[in-house]
Amino acid sequence: MVMGSSGSKLEKALGDQFPEGERYFGLENFGNTCYCNSVLQALYFCVPFRDQLLEHASRSKGSGETDDNLLTCLSELFTQINSQKKKTGVIAPKRFVQRVKKQNELFRSYMHQDAHEFLNFLLNELVDILEKEAKASSKPTSGQVHPDKLANGTANGIANGNHPHPVVTWVHKIFQGTLTNETRCLRCETITARDETFLDLSLDIEQNSSITSCLRNFSSTETLNAEDKFFCDKCCSLQEAQKRMKIKSPPRILALHLKRFKYIEQLGRYKKLSYRVVFPLELKLCNTTDDAPGSEAEYSLFAVVVHVGSGPNHGHYVSLVKSHNHWLFFDDENVEIIDESVVQTFFGSTQEYSNNTDHGYILFYESLEQKH
Repeated sequence: MVMGSSGSKLEKALGDQFPEGERYFGLENFGNTCYCNSVLQALYFCVPFRDQLLEHASRSKGSGETDDNLLTCLSELFTQINSQKKKTGVIAPKRFVQRVKKQNELFRSYMHQDAHEFLNFLLNELVDILEKEAKASSKPTSGQVHPDKLANGTANGIANGNHPHPVVTWVHKIFQGTLTNETRCLRCETITARDETFLDLSLDIEQNSSITSCLRNFSSTETLNAEDKFFCDKCCSLQEAQKRMKIKSPPRILALHLKRFKYIEQLGRYKKLSYRVVFPLELKLCNTTDDAPGSEAEYSLFAVVVHVGSGPNHGHYVSLVKSHNHWLFFDDENVEIIDESVVQTFFGSTQEYSNNTDHGYILFYESLEQKH
């Protein structure tokens, strides 16, 4: 392990304000693995997630069971960071990166990878492993229902007494929320509602907008007509309808992915949208199914994965993390303290061609109600 020079600088900068028991370690880059490092830093400072992994590592150590899978590799990496004698430095997440590449050919090349695809893969993989563990430790019931593991899947569980409860892992408890897809037939006014679970939300973005307006657009009413008519069970025919998506149960940790890479038909390739999208430090979710005043879920920003570069196939990822009221900037091996006001330099640009190519790409918000 190499002690980075930025480590001692960081300790000097924080001085006696260095949080008790906290560790700030950069992660070595193994040839374009910044997509992985930036997401790992955001997840390490997602306290409920880190706590579960540290607990998993100590349980596995106690029982002597260590399956070589992504969950054990990640819990060992987090334990390694957490138990360092030094407060700052650099760690090489070699075993974890090797496991990711072994598990998924998508991440095997030295090409520039997508941080959001990696986050999705990682969370779904952890859910898979935890569900298998839960199944192995309890006798499987015939017809066991599992919550759909895909980030945006329909919840299959039917809420009545005839079905066993789905396996709810700690990943679900931290990241999973529920959306309600409401469709109203314009002929008979019948509303059909279907619930879907999500581990993160992907939002379309517009120039000079905000996360609040992106979320509003996500929940805006869409009219289904012409070829898109809806089959209404009550009318027994295709009808014009109105459809909207609302957040039924907000998650404890809200992960928002800004769709900055757009496929341009004329060019036959993806283009990066450098649009300015303001993300607040404190966010109120207004598009929940509970319309009562004061019922908005309140969130606080604690991590941002930033894409640096002008295009989708090249560039770099860094992350901004809030820890014990300090903001830190993680760029692979380097870690430095930054002022809170620096966060707004990552909103994006109002000009299409700008020198600033560092844009917020994945935002992590923590629920203030579920914090304690």
